[in-house]
Amino acid sequence: MKRRDPVTSPCLDKAESGAKALGELPRWDLSVFYKGPDDARIADDRKAALDEAARFAERYETKLAALAEAGDALALAEAIEAYDGLQDKAGRLGSYASLLYAEDSTIPAHAKLYADIQGWSADMAAKLLFFTLELNAIEEEKLAALCAREPRLARYRPFLRDLALERPYELAADMERLLTEKSVTGRAAWNRLFDESMARLRVELDGEKVSLNEALDKLSEPDEKLREKAGKAIAASFAEEVPLYTLITNTLAKDKEIEDRWRGFEDVAMSRHVANRVEAPVVDALQSAVQASYPDISHRYYALKAKWMGKERLNFWDRNAPLPEDDNKLVSWEEARETVLSAYAGFDPEMARLAGDFFERQWIHAPARRGKAPGAFSHPTVPSAHPFVLLNYMGRPRDVMTLAHELGHGVHQVLAADQGPLLSDTPLTLAETASVFGEMLTFRRLLANAKDASQRRVLLASKIEDMINTAIRQIAFYTFERRVHEARRAGELTSEDLGKIWMEIQGESLGPAIHLDTEYQNFWCYIPHFIHAPFYVYAYAFGECLVNSLYAAYEATPDGFAQKYFDVLRAGGTLRHKELLAPFGLDASDPAFWDQGLSVIRGLIDELEADL
Repeated sequence: MKRRDPVTSPCLDKAESGAKALGELPRWDLSVFYKGPDDARIADDRKAALDEAARFAERYETKLAALAEAGDALALAEAIEAYDGLQDKAGRLGSYASLLYAEDSTIPAHAKLYADIQGWSADMAAKLLFFTLELNAIEEEKLAALCAREPRLARYRPFLRDLALERPYELAADMERLLTEKSVTGRAAWNRLFDESMARLRVELDGEKVSLNEALDKLSEPDEKLREKAGKAIAASFAEEVPLYTLITNTLAKDKEIEDRWRGFEDVAMSRHVANRVEAPVVDALQSAVQASYPDISHRYYALKAKWMGKERLNFWDRNAPLPEDDNKLVSWEEARETVLSAYAGFDPEMARLAGDFFERQWIHAPARRGKAPGAFSHPTVPSAHPFVLLNYMGRPRDVMTLAHELGHGVHQVLAADQGPLLSDTPLTLAETASVFGEMLTFRRLLANAKDASQRRVLLASKIEDMINTAIRQIAFYTFERRVHEARRAGELTSEDLGKIWMEIQGESLGPAIHLDTEYQNFWCYIPHFIHAPFYVYAYAFGECLVNSLYAAYEATPDGFAQKYFDVLRAGGTLRHKELLAPFGLDASDPAFWDQGLSVIRGLIDELEADL
């Protein structure tokens, strides 16, 4: 999340990265929520929501079992509908605070509002905690019978089904309340420390202190000396700060271990699997398939790239270097917009129209700024508002693909919003489907329009690198997390311990064609997913392999595909992966499914290799 005061009127801002060729980059307009962090309505809405939560608790606490026993399905439906509405009201405040904080976490008013809303959200959650616990105490057979009698209750059957997955791991109500209230001074506080320290981190390049985003961008420069200088400077900054990130990592890993132990999660990633509504064997099969593919995907590609660049081995700062045939031309914002929207329109005009709203209605924040959150995201906010996309747009071809990725999320979130707060949220594994599909559409459009063989080779190589980053690299990240959390159960880890695990796993995944010296050992410390959402990362690989199979189905039978695809997106969180993939004849529980997705990457490498 990043910089500057909230926008209250239409406004564009020049990129602060100094890349004039990019044109005017948009900043989002958050006035759909509030006029600014000092808007008096924020305090009013906080009080009104807390008062409503108190009335809700007074009406329903300790009474849900009796309503079920009396067979009053309509009253239960009304209770869930009221709870659904409270989620939207709470979500508006939380979304606004987090977006402001993402825009610039170094502005005191943003940081204060973010912290205040976190505390307020914990109070709200504590007041409402009884509801899901009491719903989960009702026998499933009784709930099923009640749903069969009342359509308004039946609508929430997916919510009740998913809620039941949490039942074996729930604690007593007072314990749950304690964990909820203390989260603000626990995990959330360490998350905030990570975010703010990363936002303030500076890398010294040629006597100038630049942000981490700006320094990382230099790793994609054609000048090898500049890449090396940037790589070493980033490593130096990480070495200076690594004691802090080691402390954060140890604390959060221990915090997770304690809660997992109390809840009965035996495997370090089990809580994520439950949250993702995916079976552990499915994830294990994905991990095994990707790891088995290291030699003929990442190892083979990087050996090919090293040869292409006239080297025996690539240094770590060369991994994302542009290829010799790449003209390294910056892509203007307008050109990026046209590229993605035309690709979406080629699939279906409705998809382009939905994505176009993000540009026309100021739902995107694109400039790379100091104080802004790194990376990119699409925040769904709440159904009563709309999603917002954050990018750090530097004009690289990869940034165009990132725009396509996040707009895929955005389109998905817009279509799923009609399900309401409780049913629109999609498990992470399926949430990455629309984003990766958006990337694939854009890539195929660019490839079809390539001017010559040289441009085609560059596009192929760029897509292969993106796929390696999405599938191979994310599974390596997942493996790193597993090793760290398992090792942490035996005691605190030193920076050297973490660096050793990182280097071993990176070496395995990237292969012998990339030289990883000791300067690379602390590059684990800036990956935000490790901090904010442990084990999130396998969702990217899940989405990549799934979309490769899905796109193959689209190419084989394009007629009627778009409608089935939109049905998947509109379903939000109401269906699980087996139900969503069934219309396309796909099944993620089949071990061969993952190799089918990985074979697409192998095929692109074959194509590139034959063309060199």
